[in-house]
Amino acid sequence: MDRTLPFTTAFNFRDVGGYTGHEGRTVRWRRLFRSDSLHRLDLGDTEAFAALGVRTVIDLRRPHEVTRDGRVPEYVGLGYRHIHPEHQDWDEIPYEEDLGVARYLANRYHDLAEQGVAGISAAVGVIAEQATAPVVVHCVAGKDRTGVVCALTLSVLGVSDADIATDYALSTEASERFSEFLRTRKIPLREIPRPYFSSPADAMAIFLRELRERHGSPEGYLLAAGIQPEQLAALRTHLLSDPAA
Repeated sequence: MDRTLPFTTAFNFRDVGGYTGHEGRTVRWRRLFRSDSLHRLDLGDTEAFAALGVRTVIDLRRPHEVTRDGRVPEYVGLGYRHIHPEHQDWDEIPYEEDLGVARYLANRYHDLAEQGVAGISAAVGVIAEQATAPVVVHCVAGKDRTGVVCALTLSVLGVSDADIATDYALSTEASERFSEFLRTRKIPLREIPRPYFSSPADAMAIFLRELRERHGSPEGYLLAAGIQPEQLAALRTHLLSDPAA
């Protein structure tokens, strides 16, 4: 199966299936996708998107980002959930080179996990419902808010931190594709700090390691956030392949 799906105007759309989870079971393909903003989908992309059979879009963007850019195009059978995990705007937290990109990003993900806990648990709760699948989770770049939600989901499924960090790091290439798109369209860009377009694997590895230090495990974090044990069980049931006979 192809992990990265080639859309013309979405640059970070990919399947998170195929990774090895609990008891050697595999994360099912074509059940959970992650993406950057879907408001740009043009006619051809919309048809390809619909062909995936997506039932639910979870939009993690801030309300003003949705108002500014619009949302995924509608079609019959597509459910839309706007779930905003509230957190401090990154523009209020200047990046300092001495800190390093990975450390800066890990700090922002901890901020998101603590300040936006209600939204994150709500998003994982939607993913846990079999009736909502296939699901696409997205934000603006598809790497930070989306990255944290997908990392927690994959961790609950038993995917290793190394594989989760590797998947997260794929967003760097997507950011390069998006930057090239902006250049070809001659869209002016303000000076953007490096972390906004970077996703080094170390950032996610640090975040997951320190999340365990703070909460015991990703499951512990989610349970404290209000996710029920039966929801975590349901997540594993429909997103992991059947146990070997």
